[in-house]
This record gives sequence, structure tokens and C-alpha cells, in this order.
Amino acid sequence: MRALFDSPAAIILLLLVIVLFGARRLPDAAKSVGKSIKIFKSEMESDKDDSSNTSDKN
Repeated sequence: MRALFDSPAAIILLLLVIVLFGARRLPDAAKSVGKSIKIFKSEMESDKDDSSNTSDKN
């Protein structure tokens, strides 16, 4: 997998993504992905806290 990013294929892949999605839409897409990851992590933490609280009561 590391060889993919060390080769010229990474540059071609990056150019392909820019052409397909457009340079204007990429920052918005990255921002949306970042927000989604942040929400997912916070939900995982709350689930972990909830499960530890319920197991303590048993």
C-alpha cells in the first residue's frame, strides 16, 4: 500500500480527483468528512461511557 503513495500513481490519482470533483468542491467535501468523523467519534465515546455505566450497575 505504501508503494502506491510513493509512485507517480499518487499524482495521477490526485489529479483525477481534482478533475472529477473540481477544486472548489474539495474543501467543502473535506470539511463535511471532518465533521462526520468528529460526530462519529463523539458518539462512540458516549456509547462507551453508557456501556460502562450500565455494567457498573449490574
